[in-house]
Amino acid sequence: MKRARTPEIATVGSFEEQVMLAVIRTSPEAYGMQVRRELEEVTGRDVTIGSVYITLDRLEAKELIVSERTTTAAAAGSRRVFSVTATGARALAETKAMRERLWQGVELRPSCGTRDPPMSASGTRTSRRRTRRMRSPVPASA
Repeated sequence: MKRARTPEIATVGSFEEQVMLAVIRTSPEAYGMQVRRELEEVTGRDVTIGSVYITLDRLEAKELIVSERTTTAAAAGSRRVFSVTATGARALAETKAMRERLWQGVELRPSCGTRDPPMSASGTRTSRRRTRRMRSPVPASA
């Protein structure tokens, strides 16, 4: 019997989640370059400014973040500063809860350079490889 589904709150993808968290972490100075710097510092990965702005625009279209133009004395022009909406905060919370549910019962073991076969439902090891039966070579006719 299927379980009744409750109305879903949108979840976000991995990079969208990282960008939204960087917006929160850098608030109230959450403009594109600052978000990029925060992502690079925290993740240790190179992030292009283009990928950050594309993601910010997509999140704004989904109404998970909002932006406003601000002028600062330190900046020569205006900056587009981002903040997470209440809907965005709920989406982040749901994404985190979903990820935690997925991780429940998962135990990672350090690898020794070999790949372990997956476990079956009964707890025994199974092999993903199918063995191919080799046909014996046909002797050449004399």
